[in-house]
Amino acid sequence: MTIEASLRRLHLSSPTPEKLAVFYSANYAMTARETEGAWLCTAPGRALAVSHGPANQLRHALFAFSSDASWQRFRDRTASLQAVPLDDEPLLPPGALGFRDPDGNLIVFARMPHEDHAPAAAEGLSAELQHFALRTRDAPAMLAFYQDLLGFTLSDQVRDAEGTLKACFLRVNHLHHALALFGAPVCCFDHQSFETPDWHQLKTWADDMASRRTSIVWGIGRHGPGNDVFFMVRDPDGNLAEISSEIETCADDRPAGLWTHEERTLNLWGQAIMRS
Repeated sequence: MTIEASLRRLHLSSPTPEKLAVFYSANYAMTARETEGAWLCTAPGRALAVSHGPANQLRHALFAFSSDASWQRFRDRTASLQAVPLDDEPLLPPGALGFRDPDGNLIVFARMPHEDHAPAAAEGLSAELQHFALRTRDAPAMLAFYQDLLGFTLSDQVRDAEGTLKACFLRVNHLHHALALFGAPVCCFDHQSFETPDWHQLKTWADDMASRRTSIVWGIGRHGPGNDVFFMVRDPDGNLAEISSEIETCADDRPAGLWTHEERTLNLWGQAIMRS
């Protein structure tokens, strides 16, 4: 059984936070405003915060529980873990719990009502923040933290010929993954993904980005783990940002899959961005 949460918002750091906020508000149809020392970009189903700091780093990820029962189960599960003080962390709801993973990323959880985002900045563009990915030098330690301590469910893993863990995909609800971990020479933020309802919406998003001269840097393609169709662009800091559709839905008893470490795993249709 999953922990029954959902990814609600990411908070990135950037040397030029306003520039990053302008990029996402324009290309991902969000409205941007400055509040609590950060730029907050919102639209129905998706939200991103950006504040000043180093590029390519996650300040925090916020997961929400929609029921009291699932929130209490999570609190019971993590009662013995060392929570991080959140008094100085902006834009968090009261009563939130935060934990740092082995790489130092802050992962926050809260009981939250249904989303109350601002209207989309462009008509006809629908997408929900669905997952994000991190690069790490120690994929096994990161997997153990999220799976064994926080209760994320392993959907798929990628191993090389020697059995070394190269990537893994973890879910918190019925969707294939809310978090992907990629073994890499550096520890940093990799990408975030916004899930569209269907192929038609995927094309509409691509056409809208083309009208802004925002170039697709990877895709269109289909991932192996998750089976979603996608394309990716890069934001001004070099982070990847994804639009995807048709991600796999998983039953509670779905066994974890095992994939070979090769380009075809990350893109069944062609070339891939390999992190290691």
